[in-house]
Amino acid sequence: MTTYHASCHCGAVSYDVELELEGLATCNCSMCGRSGAIMAFVPRGKVENLQGEEKLTDYQFGKASIHHAFCSVCGVRPLAWGKGPDGAEHAMVNVRCLEGVDVHGLTVAHTYDGRSR
Repeated sequence: MTTYHASCHCGAVSYDVELELEGLATCNCSMCGRSGAIMAFVPRGKVENLQGEEKLTDYQFGKASIHHAFCSVCGVRPLAWGKGPDGAEHAMVNVRCLEGVDVHGLTVAHTYDGRSR
């Protein structure tokens, strides 16, 4: 496992996360299709040292089961959270917000058809 530092564009929100850059996903739902996130899913406890949580605005839609958090200053969505299929708290890390990661060299393993749900 590798620990990465992540932040929104303006730096008002930042966090550290331990993960491997594998099993990455994209989605074409009305939210993800517009924001272009590349997602990595981790247990919520892997997101540490969250700074600027008070700058996050929570947005929910559809079944309101996922908290799509975005920075109230710059609008970037650095992470989201909700319960996984197993009922455990999980976080979605926006890989595009990880420092030092060239997303053009990554392999997206899963493409979810959220638009059809």
